[in-house]
Formats: sequence, C-alpha cells, structure tokens
Amino acid sequence: MTANKELIQCITGQSDAHLVAIQNHFLHTNIVNDFVALQSAAASAGFDLCIASSFRDFNRQSAIWNAKFSNKRVVLNKAQQAVELNSLSDIEKCTAIMLYSALPGASRHHLGTDLDIFDKRAVSNDYELQLTPDEYQHGGPFAELSQWLDTHLAEFGFYRPYQHDLGGVAPELWHISHIAQSEQLMRHLSVEVLHNCIKESDLLGKDAILTHLPALYERFVLNVSPPAKRC
Repeated sequence: MTANKELIQCITGQSDAHLVAIQNHFLHTNIVNDFVALQSAAASAGFDLCIASSFRDFNRQSAIWNAKFSNKRVVLNKAQQAVELNSLSDIEKCTAIMLYSALPGASRHHLGTDLDIFDKRAVSNDYELQLTPDEYQHGGPFAELSQWLDTHLAEFGFYRPYQHDLGGVAPELWHISHIAQSEQLMRHLSVEVLHNCIKESDLLGKDAILTHLPALYERFVLNVSPPAKRC
C-alpha cells in the first residue's frame, strides 16, 4: 500500500506536522508520554536525562551531508580519526559519511521518534558534548547512564537501533528510538520513496547515491539492532 503524500513528507523530513515542542526540542506527538516517563525514572535513579538532539528536517540533514561531502566538516571513521575524502570515489565518500550521518530522507531523526540523550548531571555546565563512543563507555561521563539504559529502556518502549556494529551505521549508544512509533513509520519508507525524495534534492554525490541506493538502503537504513524484549 502506498503511503499518502502527507505521511511521506513526515518520514522524509519534509514536514513537521507530526511533532510537538518539548524541552526546547521537537518529538513525535505519540512518544512524549513515554519519553517523560523514561526521563522521570532516570531522575529517580540519579540521572538528569536530557535531549541533545531530536528532530532534524531534510534541509538540515542535507546541509550536514553536503558539508561533509565537500570536506568542510570532518568525517570520522570508527577509530574517531578524520577520513581523507579527496582520495575517495563519490560512492566511497557516501559510505564514509553514512557511518555516522544518515542519508537525508532516510534519517531516523526525521521521524521525531529518535533522539540523542546524555546525563546533564554527570558533567559541568560548560562541558562540550561530543556524542562519541568514549563518552558512553567505561570511564566516560555517561557510562553509568548507558548501563542503566541497557536495563530499563525497553520498559518505556524505547531501544537503541545502533547499539551494535552490524556493518552499517557505527554504534551510537546515545541514540534511542521509540519502538512502536518508529516501526509504524519506517514501514512506509522504501527505496522508491527515498529515490523520489533525493532525485529532487541538491545533495552532493546524488548520482552515486541514486545508482547505489538499494545497497545503501539495505546496509545503512534497514540494518539496525532489534529491540530488546520488554520484561
């Protein structure tokens, strides 16, 4: 069944009709209660769970993409080292970027169901948040929050789609997603929908993207960690 135009615009980041403002960010209307419950439980456990990033529209994601593709913004590998893009083909640039930055039109941040979080209580007010693996692993300021999330995320209907290295997007322990609402929206995204969206865009590397879109879609969009079972 083909999704209607309004729904397509929502899932590809071209509409914000599905969102509501909360704590200076925008989330999908249907996940707010679950997020507030998660936040409250985290507070009871001693954490100040805050949103670092939530909804990003297609234009914002495109600006990030184009800045990275043109070497105006650093592209990192899994070792957190800068990638030398000038020696790469266009499709190699695309896969290097997609390790940490989603293809515009396919970003889960378009959905309003996905957000990046951190523990504000664990750092000083002038701390510059990086959203890097070392911050959430043993010895990092958000390691305790990460461990707590391992146990409790599913209780509130959330999971981490990039929890494991599956050969696509690198692990992002800061990225959480509302299980039911993201699944409901993602089933309307397809290679065809994404192709039509990108075809009309000004993305750098567009020809390479469209040529290799089925493979990119399989590797970086569909290839996510499964939700944990709720206890």
